[in-house]
Amino acid sequence: MSEFFQRNAEVIQSRWPSLFERLVREDSGSVNAVLSEGHGSTLSVDGIQLSSRHDRVAEARFQAASLPDSPLLHLYGTGLGDVQHALLQRPGLQRLHVHILNGALFVLVLHLLDQQQWLADPRIELDYAGDADEISQPYFALPAELVLADDVNAKIRDRLISETHLTFNNTLFDVADPQLLALLERSLPLLRSDRDVAELFGSRAGQAAFVIATGPSLQGHLPALKRIREEAGRPLFIAVDTAYRPLLAVGIEPDIVVSVDHKIRLHHLPPEASANTALVYMPMLDVETLAGWRGPRYAAYSDSPLYERVRGEIPRGHLFVGGSVIHPAADLAVKMGASRVTLFGADFAFPGDRTHTGWDDGVLGPQIAAARHWVLDGNGQRVRTQLNFRGYLIELERFIARHPQVAFFNTSRAGALIAGSQFDAEFC
Repeated sequence: MSEFFQRNAEVIQSRWPSLFERLVREDSGSVNAVLSEGHGSTLSVDGIQLSSRHDRVAEARFQAASLPDSPLLHLYGTGLGDVQHALLQRPGLQRLHVHILNGALFVLVLHLLDQQQWLADPRIELDYAGDADEISQPYFALPAELVLADDVNAKIRDRLISETHLTFNNTLFDVADPQLLALLERSLPLLRSDRDVAELFGSRAGQAAFVIATGPSLQGHLPALKRIREEAGRPLFIAVDTAYRPLLAVGIEPDIVVSVDHKIRLHHLPPEASANTALVYMPMLDVETLAGWRGPRYAAYSDSPLYERVRGEIPRGHLFVGGSVIHPAADLAVKMGASRVTLFGADFAFPGDRTHTGWDDGVLGPQIAAARHWVLDGNGQRVRTQLNFRGYLIELERFIARHPQVAFFNTSRAGALIAGSQFDAEFC
């Protein structure tokens, strides 16, 4: 035990005894840290510098300045203590909540540097980020620890990254984009003539629904789904657009297909066998694909400002979209009245190094080789994924949290763990 650690530990044990008990179980020796020197110095962990190696204090002041003057602030990551010091200089600050993103790294810093000043400040609160279900505002997240976050805190790390990317992602749906406006204009004739998705709302009160996505784990459930599809009193089958072809290939006709992406085409939604399947869609879907559908068509809107100018003229029901078609599919099940929603192929990851069921690697998005990120699967192990999939997972988890009256079930432990859902014993 270093002299620094003993003094730091005394403060933590006095103020947060239960937190201290967790910290002493952390393996700081597992952290691959080296000294990185420039005009000053910092720690580098696996090639990631915890701060500037030239002027840590100036960098910390710059980072702190990005936060508003608020009596309560949140800091994600502990770093070397520099941002804490900078924020505590604010006379109007009443509380600074510091959330640990990597427990072993924090313990290593406690061994190497004196952290007593900020730890002993009565305005400080300290805990593990992963103990919370959601991120808190206003916050600053230390960039290095968004990369170095450990498994315990990965859920909050993912939410922080998703929040950081939100503004950029929304630029893809600029209401002034002439291409998007042209797509909407071409959609209007069918939008006026097609039915309102709100006609379906409440039609399945208290019943069960299967929401079927295209993740790799769907493959193993196809025989069971085919058998259940033939049973009397079966659940409602709601499929996302890219799951339609793999389901048809094994003789499964979904009751409803949901589609929202303007890149979906006839090869995703072949119309030949669609007479008994309803299509729920949002404007800007390819007009040729829509016109060829032989079953009933129901139009819906999302919250997107792109639809503002047509909402009043052509009223249609609303479905939630959080970046993926699985969100409106799940919302449709809930709005139709389902009390139990079972998710198939909702992997948000690449278990078994496969991207989708029924589609070759890379056809529906980046190839598996491009997967640079990870989430925890249902067994608590890391599984490869891509950044946008993590964002879609977060929005589904938030959706589930907003609907406590509905029981959500997941059918695979191989894909991402979905907070708020239970594992279905029949299928897992």
